[in-house]
Amino acid sequence: DLTINAIARDESGELVDPFHGADDIENRILRHVSDAFAEDPVRILRIARFMARYAHLGFSIADETMTLMQDMVSAGEVDALVAERVWQEMKKALSERTPTAFIDTLRACGALQRILPELDCLWGVPQPEQYHPEIDTGIHTMMVLEQACRLSDDPQVRFAALLHDLGKGTTPKEEWPQHIAHEARGADIVLKVCQRLRIPNEYRDLAERTARYHLHFHRALELKASTVVKTLEQLDAFRKPQRFEKFLLAAEADARGRPGYETIELPQGEFFRKAAETAKAVDIDQLREAGFENQQLAEKIRETRIENIKRLKDTYKPR
Repeated sequence: DLTINAIARDESGELVDPFHGADDIENRILRHVSDAFAEDPVRILRIARFMARYAHLGFSIADETMTLMQDMVSAGEVDALVAERVWQEMKKALSERTPTAFIDTLRACGALQRILPELDCLWGVPQPEQYHPEIDTGIHTMMVLEQACRLSDDPQVRFAALLHDLGKGTTPKEEWPQHIAHEARGADIVLKVCQRLRIPNEYRDLAERTARYHLHFHRALELKASTVVKTLEQLDAFRKPQRFEKFLLAAEADARGRPGYETIELPQGEFFRKAAETAKAVDIDQLREAGFENQQLAEKIRETRIENIKRLKDTYKPR
């Protein structure tokens, strides 16, 4: 595909480098070998993934290669990509050093609009400057992905961070810069995207919940105790604590993905973790011994959890 890959070594140890790939390595350039590059649209995804791997070393794409990629998109080549190949390359890119470079590359050649239009349309969508000094939703999304990479090397967390605000792309322009109920809209869009690209269930479930409940993370200390318990239930925090922890990381990345918020103290994650521990610590056997059964038991468990979290909210002091 690329000159940096079209290099061999002969029996005497000499490099066989007919396309000057060694020079391109030295100059940190990704360049296609020939026009045959255009025969396979997967190569667009691969060069974007290479950027995710090597952008931090200063690599860039040769102008003529970017032009060829743009021509391939215009010719409809990307439309022929099968979902499995798109997801395979995206998943690999999310595990690389700089996944934002993968998205930036696809945007630059026009492929993102064909592959993931629900994400591509976020650029140019404004948000309230009071909460989002960066204003543009697309810029915010890239900042969130950067923070997710700082917080976790788990591609599931990074994927959830990438798709958390898709609902803002469907807000009517007359409502801008507000985005009322974008969480529910976004969660529905995530499900459709994951179905179209045949994304594994564990990625889908975390991304859907992150889109739907990320504002609950922001407002953690303002929520009623009953709402906290309901949120924990809907996030399945008691049965799937590992996924709940991934949700908290993705939501924290969202909170930090704004200028000036990258390193500030955020007590919300600690509060939600303590709330989950407090709620899970209810002694169910003791309630059974007290005579509660069936529906009454379920109601008493929930009531006790609410009371415990009320006390936590009254005494909670973030570090």
